[in-house]
Amino acid sequence: MTAPESLAPLPFIDGIVYGEGPRWHAGRLWFSDVMAGKVYSAGETGDLTLEAEVPHASGLGWLPDGTLVVSALMEPKIYHVDADGNITATFDVSDLAWTTNDLLATPDGRAYVDLYRTEGDGIGLVDSGGAVRVVASGVSVPNGLGLLPDGATLIVNDLNGSRILTYPIEADGSLGAPSLFADLGPDRHPDGLCVDVEGAVWIGCYDSGEFLRVVHGGHITHRIEIERGWAVAPALGGSDGRTLYMVVDDTTFEGLIAGESTGWIMQARVDVPGAGSP
Repeated sequence: MTAPESLAPLPFIDGIVYGEGPRWHAGRLWFSDVMAGKVYSAGETGDLTLEAEVPHASGLGWLPDGTLVVSALMEPKIYHVDADGNITATFDVSDLAWTTNDLLATPDGRAYVDLYRTEGDGIGLVDSGGAVRVVASGVSVPNGLGLLPDGATLIVNDLNGSRILTYPIEADGSLGAPSLFADLGPDRHPDGLCVDVEGAVWIGCYDSGEFLRVVHGGHITHRIEIERGWAVAPALGGSDGRTLYMVVDDTTFEGLIAGESTGWIMQARVDVPGAGSP
């Protein structure tokens, strides 16, 4: 099996606290700054726009009517935000989890969200009105969420399990039995992910300081090493879908709880464009 091709990251944006949730949407890179409680968008030249202020903003997605859906980190809340950046609804899911994290919105107006729970982590299905029900369990710190190009398969990073899982999506949004997409070995812990048109995923392995392109079965085709910080989350975008944006955060678990972090975003050009997910 061939060794991964190495790519070099280039600077894109700095000056954020703890970046998360990068998504290419409406011709711009959107991302959240968790500890600053802000959602930004950036053009390809790096020009920044503050889109909304949302407490502990983490995962991002959009309903068919354009409503921005934002999940929180460090608290169990999901927000709806209008086109002017105003929070129009807040949904408390503390009956299901002590915190949410990443979020994936699907074209039919549903969303999937990470649920971190004292009795075992899982994945929640969010309807367009904000109601949440648990549709998967047995995942040890679920993180990045994406939709494979077939439009009918959810792909999820199992961070503490050092693996990537897929779930068939049923007609009502429920999830079928999981399948193993890739076993990453004990030393790699996948955080965020994004999907390309060939059905491979780019993942950030936060504590090994690398972004990897992984195909079904676990072969790593490309690797981008970062000099310092956590390799948190990637997104594919740009005008041709071939720019990989990589969120990096330099912190510790203790620092994250205390709000002490320095974040930035890097970029690299890749061959295979994004599939538009997440």
